[in-house]
Amino acid sequence: MAENLNRIKVVLAEQRRTNKWLADQLAVNQTTVSKWCTNTTQPDLYTLNKAATVLGVDITELLNSKLRK
Repeated sequence: MAENLNRIKVVLAEQRRTNKWLADQLAVNQTTVSKWCTNTTQPDLYTLNKAATVLGVDITELLNSKLRK
């Protein structure tokens, strides 16, 4: 089972946004965003920062709380 390293799925749900919307905003495949949301794979730091900007949140909001300490 993959460790939950990011909170992308949670932030998308809080903002009532979809994986497809984020994929379109970042110009990446929807499958890629789906893998991030299930923590199967992780975005690189550049992409994570870009996602935070698109979502209007601080990059730390996209990280699991265990990683923020």
